Amino acid sequence: MKLLFVADSLDSFKVYKDTTFAIMRAAQRCGHTISVCEPQHISWQSGALVQSDVSAITLTGALPMWYKTDHTSRQSLKDFDAVVMRKDPPFDNEFLYATHLLEQAEREGARVFNQPRALRDHPEKLAILEFPQFSAPTLVTRSDQDIRRFHAEHQDIILKPLDGMGGMGIFRVKADGLNLGSIIETLNKNGAQTVMVQKFLRAIEQGDKRVLVIGGQAVPYSLARIPQGSEVRGNLAAGGKGVAQPLSTRDRFIAESIGPILNNRGLLLMGLDVIGDSLTEINVTSPTCFQEIFDQTGFDVAAMFVKALEQALKG
Repeated sequence: MKLLFVADSLDSFKVYKDTTFAIMRAAQRCGHTISVCEPQHISWQSGALVQSDVSAITLTGALPMWYKTDHTSRQSLKDFDAVVMRKDPPFDNEFLYATHLLEQAEREGARVFNQPRALRDHPEKLAILEFPQFSAPTLVTRSDQDIRRFHAEHQDIILKPLDGMGGMGIFRVKADGLNLGSIIETLNKNGAQTVMVQKFLRAIEQGDKRVLVIGGQAVPYSLARIPQGSEVRGNLAAGGKGVAQPLSTRDRFIAESIGPILNNRGLLLMGLDVIGDSLTEINVTSPTCFQEIFDQTGFDVAAMFVKALEQALKG
């Protein structure tokens, strides 16, 4: 297969942990050819097809130069067997525009994973609204008063922006309500911006588990991202420690309930965030943790993804 990865600059990759790199490596081992482009290189003009400046690469298996560029050319996205969208968040306007260009490429015959419309329809914080049976008590609002009422009811809460990533902008407010007003003003910008508020889950002490679902099937291991020191966030980007562990019965039930539904909508890969028994987010833009799970358990998540991609292309 000819695979095109839409991703950040290759020079920004931390290959010892980068999931996109792990997928590329697994694809190359299966004999597939790899090309890359960045979202800002994709364009469309009337009377033509969606195109991009594309670099064909080969992974070298060595550092620091872990890839070599075979050639660079301008190509139509539909000429690839699959386009793998792996641009990291934030899901800003430019990410949104990229999904529209990719959707046009789909109309021209390209196969894109995850599908652009599915990326737009399932924002990572708000996608859990469809599955309240699995979620912790949650509020989504711009209202200062709503947030204060939610705090009065639950006493210990987490507040976060809808467009955050890697744990950025997350606040905990305990029963004393210390700095609640200031935090609300910071996040909702005097009612101009929507905020997510959730009941604080003490199970975070055992980790914020990343449960990966590929082709509707759960990866048998999660990565529990455990907060360190006085930190309340388990995100690896915020200093959390990643510990791979077998899925619990509850983890598997959530994954098997949600996975097939979202897979049928065009989400080949997703990362469910589970604290204790509660679903807190559904990550669909560029889910990670493949390499951490492989390094600790030997389970090749990237190979599972490539196999699912091959199967999807046959469908």
